[in-house]
Amino acid sequence: MIQSMTGFGKATLQLPTKKITVEVKSLNSKGLDLNVRMPSLYREMELGLRTQIASTLERGKVDFSIYIESTAEQTSTKVNVPIVKAYINQLREVYADADETELMKMAVRMPDTMKVEREEIDENEWAEIKNVISEGLNNILSFRKDEGLSLEKEFQLRIGNIRQYMNDALALDPERVQAIKDRLQTAIDELKVNVDENRFEQELIYYLEKLDITEEKVRLTNHLDYFLETINGTEANGRKLGFITQEMGREINTMGSKSNHAQMQKLVVMMKDELEKIKEQVLNVL
Repeated sequence: MIQSMTGFGKATLQLPTKKITVEVKSLNSKGLDLNVRMPSLYREMELGLRTQIASTLERGKVDFSIYIESTAEQTSTKVNVPIVKAYINQLREVYADADETELMKMAVRMPDTMKVEREEIDENEWAEIKNVISEGLNNILSFRKDEGLSLEKEFQLRIGNIRQYMNDALALDPERVQAIKDRLQTAIDELKVNVDENRFEQELIYYLEKLDITEEKVRLTNHLDYFLETINGTEANGRKLGFITQEMGREINTMGSKSNHAQMQKLVVMMKDELEKIKEQVLNVL
């Protein structure tokens, strides 16, 4: 079963004095491009957190965020009273007649008038946060799996279309071969020369063998079957599917170069269009 690299997960935790929200977003990427945003209080836990995210999500452009919303009446930010008083005294020397309220307004705008009391990580609190982080990661995994089901249906549709166009092209093969024979015979007749019929037949067979697409049909069929087998397997991944689409493209291109028939070439173009749609979506597969 395939998974998409696109996903979103969210989880929340209400603690006695704060609300913790975890959000995880991911888009497609060749590797793991991880961006972590978290409060400075928990920064020392970032390395272990990155390891957990990397092992869980594997690939993708991932944005991971932890938000804290204080729900307590108290705050860790305090007015630095001695500094504010010192500023007021200095300002009073400059503006002797200034109103005390105005001096206060000017003083609190000065540097270092507010101080933040550094909190220490509570181990029990962090254990609860780790649980909500795991919940958020599980939610994005569920999202990715749902997206993977949608991709699988899309792939099955496109692979079926390519197979149908290929069979339609093969159905035109007798008409194509006869058209080539008629064209060559007409060219010889216009030359008005005697031709050894046996030699003509030999050259015609050689020419038709060069334009035969049976081998391309067999190989393309195998690639189509292998693609479907891969997306239904336990080791499905975007890189492997990408390699298979490259091989499919080679066979379709060879069919196009050999077709030498307007309607068959039209079908080849339609096959290429379906393949391009597959390639676009393969970029989203984990």
